[in-house]
Amino acid sequence: MLDAGVHFGHMARKWNPKMAPYIFDQKNGIHIIDLHKSIVKIDEAANVLKQLARSGRKILFVATKKQAKDIVAEKAAAVNMPYVTERWPGGMLTNFPTIRKAVKKMNTIDKMIEDGTFDTLAKRERLQITRQRAKLEKNLGSIKDLSRLPSALFVVDVQKEMNAVKEANRLNIPVIAMVDTCCDPTPIDYVIPANDDAAKSIAYIMDAVCGAIREGLDERKLEKEKEAPEQSGDAAPASKKLRSRKGTKPAETSDVTPAEDAGKTAEAPAEEASAAEAVQTEAAPAEAVQTEAPAEAEVPAAEEAKAE
Repeated sequence: MLDAGVHFGHMARKWNPKMAPYIFDQKNGIHIIDLHKSIVKIDEAANVLKQLARSGRKILFVATKKQAKDIVAEKAAAVNMPYVTERWPGGMLTNFPTIRKAVKKMNTIDKMIEDGTFDTLAKRERLQITRQRAKLEKNLGSIKDLSRLPSALFVVDVQKEMNAVKEANRLNIPVIAMVDTCCDPTPIDYVIPANDDAAKSIAYIMDAVCGAIREGLDERKLEKEKEAPEQSGDAAPASKKLRSRKGTKPAETSDVTPAEDAGKTAEAPAEEASAAEAVQTEAAPAEAVQTEAPAEAEVPAAEEAKAE
């Protein structure tokens, strides 16, 4: 970190008093940043970025100053993260749908070139579309894969990228930034006190940050590879089950043999016949009781005739 010049701050007369906790000393009118605190803050920011990358989130890198442009573009592209290095489009976060329309327009022009529609246009129209495509590519080409708002913002030089920081704060997007001794660390969620003017210092911090993001992406890839065999194993038994057609009920299986079924059908008429005989036997005594009753009534009438 000493070789990279991370510890060099700005001139003492341009300092921001809110950066006092991160300043170690002053030498030759220049503030010296406390590297012990810088290391702690780098580790903290790296852990946050690693977790975001592991969960599949996107981190937007913002650096439009001359020293940081090429470094940030190279490092961010290596980990497949979006970045802005030309100019911060006003309202890129707060007016994100409009920015997406411009990106879709660029994709539409690309499709026209691929399917041959572009060649059928007049020469003047082709020139206008080509210039428009080059302008869109310059300003928005690095964020064409950003389909939704980023989960975090990494900023180099807070003073120069104040618009980006304000938009992120309005949308409650966490901001991770390299903060020099002349900057205000208040709107920054994860402060990395470091020299944001030297190319070597920026490259050192970017290596640490992108290394953490790469680790998170590798862990995410391993987790997906582990889940794939488990899902295929669960799907294999399920595919063996037969599905019944619509409107048909599954046939109920029974263990009764054809011989037993025939025996049961033969026994049914016999049972009905025995039940009919039982009903007839119960009805016979009732008829006998009815025939006996008139005979008993005739006996007293005969005795009365004899007495007369």
